[in-house]
Amino acid sequence: MMTVRGTAADYDRWGAFFGEKSHWSWDGVLPYFKRALNFAPPDAAVVKSANITYDTNFWGNTSGVYAGWPSFQFPGTTAQMDAFRGIPGVPLVKDSGSGEPGVYWYPTFMDPVRVERSYARTGHHDKAVNRTNYHLVTGSKVTKVVLNGTTATGVSFVPVGSGLPNPTSAQTVVNARKEVIIAAGGIHSPQILQLSGIGPRKLLAAANITTIVDLPGVGQNFQDHPMIQASFMYRSFNVHPNPQDLFMNATFSAWSDKVWAANRTGPNSIATGNAAAWLPFPIISPRAADIASALASQNHTLYLPADTDPTVAAGYRAQMLSYAAALTSNATAFYNLVLTGGPTNGIVVDLHPLSRGTVTIDPRDPANREPLVDYRALANPLDAAIMADIVRFTRRYHLDNPRTKPWGATEIEPGAATQTDEQFRAWLAETLSPSEFHPVGTCAMLPRTLGGVVDEELKVYGVRGLRVVDASIMPTLVGGNTCQTVYGIAEKAADLIRFGPPKVAG
Repeated sequence: MMTVRGTAADYDRWGAFFGEKSHWSWDGVLPYFKRALNFAPPDAAVVKSANITYDTNFWGNTSGVYAGWPSFQFPGTTAQMDAFRGIPGVPLVKDSGSGEPGVYWYPTFMDPVRVERSYARTGHHDKAVNRTNYHLVTGSKVTKVVLNGTTATGVSFVPVGSGLPNPTSAQTVVNARKEVIIAAGGIHSPQILQLSGIGPRKLLAAANITTIVDLPGVGQNFQDHPMIQASFMYRSFNVHPNPQDLFMNATFSAWSDKVWAANRTGPNSIATGNAAAWLPFPIISPRAADIASALASQNHTLYLPADTDPTVAAGYRAQMLSYAAALTSNATAFYNLVLTGGPTNGIVVDLHPLSRGTVTIDPRDPANREPLVDYRALANPLDAAIMADIVRFTRRYHLDNPRTKPWGATEIEPGAATQTDEQFRAWLAETLSPSEFHPVGTCAMLPRTLGGVVDEELKVYGVRGLRVVDASIMPTLVGGNTCQTVYGIAEKAADLIRFGPPKVAG
């Protein structure tokens, strides 16, 4: 899994919704990024051969979860990175953790000794199994937060089958001495709150659930990274060895298998790859100012569900105005292209979609059905315009770039016939994947007047003794994979729980 944070501006944006004195900012989260991961530098020989750069000042070395590197890189990856030098204005950044947009190398969640996935289980859970204050219950699902009035006192849960609760099973209740902390993610945290009577009153009434706290933002503000299929193939990728050529070569394939079996090195140690471009919108689009102006002047409520609460609509407007400024700035990355190292490339990502979806319990049988997830992709028409320019820039990189011209790229998808915004909109409606499996925003950390669900201490508004600590609290998506950010949120939450909010100068 890619170990990427996004830009400093992504985290400053979160705090800006609360004001200048917020402790949610780049400076307020960087120490927790460093605490959350143990950085293992790449092998010196690979650094030299691939021209990998990194800066350990942005990383820590105390966590049980590792950010590591493979022991091999295909030369094509370095060539594809260097090809961005053929486009004026594209920055090449020394380290992925610096908070700067640009083209850079990044590690993956990998144990450098075992050369296998490093994550919460290997870094924390397995080590905590024998602790007397740690109990992990598997094969079960929380049904609701137990409340005494508006105070959380515990949770109830039941066994599951096929991922759903068993309606005939007896509820087991675990009581909390201090607090209840929900960490069920962008889809299921809002579901648990809604099942507990915390959420939009109209939704809860339709599901025959008594409203304990009318909190309209629960399940609103749903976001994910949409993936766009912009495929290109090189006719003469004269950079060897490259993956496709070599893995069809019996000698190379046999060597790869041999060194992997002997000491877990070589090409088989590569997971998802380690290089990508994360670029600001002014670099990829000549009409950044026009799109930003159009976004700022929108009647934003028109692009939300018809019955959206005014506080949620106010929060959406605040986000769109923040994005309007970001679209003309070089501080926020809107474009992502992962580099394959081989003669094909196919996926680009819109890092800050403007459309917002919903996650709600199913009123027909809320306790025994999965929640209803509506991405509402492309609901804001400017998303299609932004994605059109994302594809246009990808064409420029492959087809109108002196560094890539010798490779003889051919566009496979969407094809040369797709040129106008209207044509792109029709193509996206048929091909866009609304998810990169990064669901966030449904228990947003925002002021309550902006449709927020939790405050800056991650406490649920209107409820005592209840916090949410997971991706659902992100008010806006970060310009990168969400896993490292979730780890940083968890580390920061631990300090908030133990010590309360930090003092911020100013």
